Amino acid sequence: MNDPKLLYFEKEDILHLAISDESEMSSVEISPNITAELNMDGELIGIEILGASSFLRDSLLESAQAKLLQLSKKVA
Repeated sequence: MNDPKLLYFEKEDILHLAISDESEMSSVEISPNITAELNMDGELIGIEILGASSFLRDSLLESAQAKLLQLSKKVA
């Protein structure tokens, strides 16, 4: 396996994580705007996230809110 590469295309707001330099033979949409890229053997070689800035913002906010709720339950 090669060194992973993270690329962000600002104009298109696309985040691409390549974990291999192998050619993409197929892809699978694993959730809206998130695609898993597969090699000839069906192994994961990359992930592409469309609307990346919104996705990351929302994911971080959800994680932070969940942690804050857990902390507030422990204090109560």
